[in-house]
Amino acid sequence: MSSFYKIVLVVSFLLGQCGLRAEVLTGLEVLKQSDYKLLEGKRVGLLTNPTGVDRELNLTVDLLFRAPNVNLVALYAPEHGVRGDAYAGASVADTKDSKTGLPVYSLHGKVKKPTEAMLKGVDVVVYDIQDIGCRSYTFISSLGLLMQAAAEYGKEVVVLDRPNPLGGLKVEGPIVEKGFFSFVSQYAIPYVYGLTTGELATLINEENLNGNRCKLTVVKMQGWKRDMRFEETGLPWVLTSPHIPQVSSAIAYPMSGIVGELEALSIGVGYTLPFELFAAEWVNADSLSNALNALNLPGVKFRPITYKPFYKKGSGKLHRGVQVHIVDYGKVNLTEVQFYVLQELHALYPDKNPFLLGGLKSYRSFDSVCGSNQVRKLFTKRFRFSDVEAFWRKDVESFRELSRKYWLY
Repeated sequence: MSSFYKIVLVVSFLLGQCGLRAEVLTGLEVLKQSDYKLLEGKRVGLLTNPTGVDRELNLTVDLLFRAPNVNLVALYAPEHGVRGDAYAGASVADTKDSKTGLPVYSLHGKVKKPTEAMLKGVDVVVYDIQDIGCRSYTFISSLGLLMQAAAEYGKEVVVLDRPNPLGGLKVEGPIVEKGFFSFVSQYAIPYVYGLTTGELATLINEENLNGNRCKLTVVKMQGWKRDMRFEETGLPWVLTSPHIPQVSSAIAYPMSGIVGELEALSIGVGYTLPFELFAAEWVNADSLSNALNALNLPGVKFRPITYKPFYKKGSGKLHRGVQVHIVDYGKVNLTEVQFYVLQELHALYPDKNPFLLGGLKSYRSFDSVCGSNQVRKLFTKRFRFSDVEAFWRKDVESFRELSRKYWLY
């Protein structure tokens, strides 16, 4: 162990003893402190976006490009683009980076898996993106497809690890079933998987979820712990996508994102509280709030809210519903909240079926994000979470046991 890291560990311990916050070093910062030795003598590609930053908000792409001993030759763009100039869901085009002049190959358009031509002249591809710990977020799909291509074409992948904002302990939801794998359900993992990106990449590689193993190196963080909240890391939060502007949005995402596929409901996207709301034009806010609070769900409280989305679903129309307040993060089952909302909405408004109001495309998207059609089929028999609870939780403990082998922290 280098003298630098010995000092970091000692300082972290002493700060912890004093009750002070210890700063976490991301994989990027660890790589930078080593003067990028891992990349010397190699032609380097980089898959990143605006969340790839150091503590001073310097972008990974600019740091690697300026490093005298790093030969950065190509960039790869996930959803939203390398510099964040593509909107949610929009295709990203091949282009040249305006600041470095490097070629940028799109991995969010017709091509999602790097081709042999894209990787020609590259020895190693570095991945540095802040994720949110949820299966349907497309960055981990891009990483997995990069690893798959690297295995096929004999390239190395280096993952610069970053914190999971949901922490490293929460695991929720069933694994994806055969016939339901997609870009938003790329791997047989739970909806909330409780791993850092580096840990997940290692699991994918070692468990052969990609078909072939690539040469993978994870540059570990220093100072991160599994029960750590993002606010405790001392790291800056850069919006991971347009509708995840704050850490609170990332935490709320698995709480409402699946139901958000149903066009009949607003979940706050297009308003100031994305993923923290459940509302519709036909809802009585007080009635829904009272019904949900009467359930005494662990870790959450609900309050009535009225708002008009500025854009997206229901733009300019008055919506009434609830805002979810997390009062005990350790106790809340994030993904289950949305099913209880659907349950109570059905009890109050049995003639307003969100699965039918949104049309066929709506519930197909719901199935795709769930990774199964069984969730919808079981739940919509009576609109009771108890009917789907066993299915929703069936893979949690087995995945905990499997994934523990790949913990790096």
